Amino acid sequence: MRCEPVGAGVGRTGVGGADRRQRHEEWMRRALEVAVAGAGSIAAADTPVPAADDIPVGAVLLGPDGAELATGRNERELTGDPTAHAEVLALRRAAGRLGRWRLDGCTLVVTLEPCTMCAGALVLARISTVVFGAWEPKTGAAGSLWDVLRDRRLNHRPEVYGGVLETETAAVLRAFFR
Repeated sequence: MRCEPVGAGVGRTGVGGADRRQRHEEWMRRALEVAVAGAGSIAAADTPVPAADDIPVGAVLLGPDGAELATGRNERELTGDPTAHAEVLALRRAAGRLGRWRLDGCTLVVTLEPCTMCAGALVLARISTVVFGAWEPKTGAAGSLWDVLRDRRLNHRPEVYGGVLETETAAVLRAFFR
């Protein structure tokens, strides 16, 4: 299954499709950097180095102009907080930086398909676009198990692009679980 934006043509074709794909891949590479920053790399200024047993998921939140507003990586083990998922932390940091909870026009890029909690938070924050890497068939809420992000019953539905650099993002997760 592949996620495509609602009301638009196929994600890899049409006007701007190649440019969009390149932009998404560039952003996903940044999210991958954030995901693995605890393994010998320098962490982003707004993201503490995770505990060794935090699952390496990285998220980058970009403003409407494409500028990086915040990053997050899983910190559940580090903080003992069950809600400390990469997406939620990036949302909190961006909202704090901007001084508002509405993140209209922003894009969230994350290395793993969001779960139901994160998908709900993305909808409530009014994120315009969600780009994710690896699919998560056990808990994914952007097309795998559920499709919270595009549920027509909700008041907001972001565009969703899944499987961006899927091989690379899945490899980081597979390496962690070995």
